[in-house]
Amino acid sequence: MAHELHDRLLILDTHVDIPWPNGPDFTTDGPRCVDLPKVRRGGVGAVCFAAYVPQGKRDDAGNTEARTRALAMLDTIAAMGRAEGAVPAHTAAAIEAAHRAGQFAVIPAVENGTALGGDLAVLDDFAARGVRYMTLTHNGHNALADAAIPRADLGDAPTEHGGLSALGRAAIARMNDLGILIDVSHASKPSMMQAVALSRTPIVATHSCVRTLCDHPRNLDDEQLAALRDTGGLIQITMVSAFLKRSAKPSDIGVAAIADHVDYVAQRIGIDHVGIGTDFDGGGGVAGYMHAGQTPSLTEELIKRGYNEPALAKIWGGNFLRVLRVAEEVRV
Repeated sequence: MAHELHDRLLILDTHVDIPWPNGPDFTTDGPRCVDLPKVRRGGVGAVCFAAYVPQGKRDDAGNTEARTRALAMLDTIAAMGRAEGAVPAHTAAAIEAAHRAGQFAVIPAVENGTALGGDLAVLDDFAARGVRYMTLTHNGHNALADAAIPRADLGDAPTEHGGLSALGRAAIARMNDLGILIDVSHASKPSMMQAVALSRTPIVATHSCVRTLCDHPRNLDDEQLAALRDTGGLIQITMVSAFLKRSAKPSDIGVAAIADHVDYVAQRIGIDHVGIGTDFDGGGGVAGYMHAGQTPSLTEELIKRGYNEPALAKIWGGNFLRVLRVAEEVRV
């Protein structure tokens, strides 16, 4: 029963990393948490693959390196979408069409606005490659915004911009114009709240958890959850064990911990504002759900808690498709 329901759903994971610079083949069942054989076993229909750029020095060399890496990673993600049984999907309609056709939808994204190298024109390059969201920061402040976790090794003070910089504000306006969603995972609370005030589209946190349940600087508190709701946005619960339960290792917790965070958001701000972003291949995973092939285990847990098919459809992709459509309508 649970597996039949799971198989009917469009399962969309909003945040997965790719190995870089070299990694196992995406088409073979290897050590990656997410590859084509595993997504087929797990009934996963779509994934946002992130071109992750670590925070480095913001000098000319560092900026050039960041831009070069991001564009090369996006080219790799595009190649994944050309694998047999997969398809690149850059709109909500394309994602749904892929699901109907039984194809796996590859959705490009960028993690860390430092990938721009300080040049807003790079956003147009990202949009041309189909990027659907960009995370404003990673760990460490950048030219756009303050991060939730400063990097002492890069000389970060507790705050640099007091939230968003002038460049960050301009980036949000341009992202709105291009239909690229603003992802506030990793951003400091002031950065996140200022983005909420500025954006003309819903704000998303593609891989975060609830601070009331786990007091970690990467998680969102109740005020931030309410702000997401008020934009029409959502939080995609992630599976980094230390974000689900303080200091927990993956083996310490299972899918129940993920469902606890889903429950909290659904009850606090509504079922329309929660989903799943595993952060597989970037540190995500809990006992019993360590790769995409085990995805039905979370659906089973949510069914046990009383979530029906319409609710599960929202959690597993419908909510994210809704915000994508808004971004598509707003872009100029």
